[in-house]
Amino acid sequence: MSLSREQMLVEMGITPIWVLRDDGATAPADEAPEAAPAGRDVRPMTAEPPPAFSSRPDPVPAPVAPEVELRPMTPVDTLDWPALTKQVAECRACPLCQQRKQAVLGVGDVHPDWLFIGEGPGAEEDVKGEPFVGQAGKLLDAMLASLDIARGDRVYIANAVKCRPPGNRTPEAAEMAACWPYLERQIALLKPKIIVLLGKAAVHAVLHDDKSLAALRGKRYEYAGIPVVVTYHPAYLLRNLPDKAKAWEDLLFARRLLREAATPELPF
Repeated sequence: MSLSREQMLVEMGITPIWVLRDDGATAPADEAPEAAPAGRDVRPMTAEPPPAFSSRPDPVPAPVAPEVELRPMTPVDTLDWPALTKQVAECRACPLCQQRKQAVLGVGDVHPDWLFIGEGPGAEEDVKGEPFVGQAGKLLDAMLASLDIARGDRVYIANAVKCRPPGNRTPEAAEMAACWPYLERQIALLKPKIIVLLGKAAVHAVLHDDKSLAALRGKRYEYAGIPVVVTYHPAYLLRNLPDKAKAWEDLLFARRLLREAATPELPF
């Protein structure tokens, strides 16, 4: 049996075997020199090192919240306040229910003169279960005080949608349509004397109008025989302070309509 040179050296216990590395070219194993000339890069032939192991554990993927099964809304046109409150709390009619902490029906006097309707709950409202509790809520309270009224006293506050849109974005048309039966039932139960729509989402939900607020302000609208006035959302006013004067004009206009509705016409 004929052995190669490397095999003979291994049999004789002469290891490791040195190989001359010359500009990337490798001589055949059976022609490799026994010793490398001085000044040359000579390295022993060894097995590839094992892969390094990290002491850090593999990252654990963030838990994914299970999707909530959606289901159609059951009719609400005959519900009283307790039944309506329960159904809104359990609502699964649109995807907004999947990330909410709780649904926010509304707050205030259930026999009001004034009904203010905004867009939807924000982060703080989602936690506390009450509409307009952040900075926009403080501004709304100041607006109410300027009319000599207060939250919970002749005033009810609601929103176009009852669950917080992700990132506090504006509610989408489909989301407002899914929530509309709740708001419609609220208005029927409340029977307010005047409705004030705060921002475009509320206008879209109640009046189904997509015109700009500038074009809609200062005019009398009606919903189910109730006077309706359009003004800016308090969150918008926080970013656009000069328009507070316009919002004040809208509130004065609403108060005038309310007083006219409360004054019986005198016969001639």
